[in-house]
Amino acid sequence: MDHSGHGTMMDLPPFTLGRGLAFSPDTFFLVGCLLALALYGWGVVRLRRRGDAWPVGRTVFFTIGVLTVALVMCTGLNDYGMVMFSVHMVQHMVISMLSPILLLLGAPVTLALRALPVAGRGAKGPRELLLMLLHSRYMRVITHPAFTIPMFIASLYALYFTPLFDFLMGSTTGHIAMMVHFLAVGLVFFWPIMGVDPGPHRPGYVMRMLELFAGMPFHAFFGIALMMASEPMVGTYAHPPASLGIDALADQNAAGGIAWAFSEIPSVVVLVALLYQWYHSEQRAAKRSDRAADRDGDKELEAYNAYLASLQARGSR
Repeated sequence: MDHSGHGTMMDLPPFTLGRGLAFSPDTFFLVGCLLALALYGWGVVRLRRRGDAWPVGRTVFFTIGVLTVALVMCTGLNDYGMVMFSVHMVQHMVISMLSPILLLLGAPVTLALRALPVAGRGAKGPRELLLMLLHSRYMRVITHPAFTIPMFIASLYALYFTPLFDFLMGSTTGHIAMMVHFLAVGLVFFWPIMGVDPGPHRPGYVMRMLELFAGMPFHAFFGIALMMASEPMVGTYAHPPASLGIDALADQNAAGGIAWAFSEIPSVVVLVALLYQWYHSEQRAAKRSDRAADRDGDKELEAYNAYLASLQARGSR
């Protein structure tokens, strides 16, 4: 079905789950999803052929992440999202919050660094170019919380509460660019928070949690603003096709409820992932400490005991 604008979809029947999940591919995202799966699969196969292991869980997470993108962009949800604010908001929340988290849990950058061949001396191959990008000033800027948090927030308020949204929804190119932007902003926002792949910024676990909770409340405020509005706030959805049998304001209220409630889902997923990483980090640190104690006969403990003995000796003088 044509995704060039809501004016071409006046014949859509009332929304049902079956119609929303029917296969209706957007060529750009279909090709992108297939390419992402193919490249990831190539990396995994390359590692295994040379005898290196790659966690199955990471492959599962990445695959599900790609499928969530396909779910909202290559089905009837993408068609109905052009004329129903509530369905569009499902697309936005999934592709900007759920999909990035799942993709990042798949550690695609780590896989690329391990799978890509090392170029010869003095040469720059794909792996070397990727490393240069990861260590570039550009990446340090766009992954810094001072950039990611405002950008994450602006993707809501500066888009929906200005004419920019209506402009982008008026063409296929604009709609694709907007959805790619949502996905990119989500990836950049959650990348340093998840900490699975290497990156310019690797804050501690407490700081990552603070970064997470700094951005999430604004989704709730945005949703509440939509639900409390007494008139449609977005021109694209102000006059839905009569064939849908919906009220624009009621649909906007539903969109606000989705934006308000959906932010809890990624927050919980990321929080669980962070706690899991933190626990295993502490376990690894404890094992390293135990191995060091086995090697040097626990010199740190002996030094501490000697220090206590010296204090006791001073006190007895």
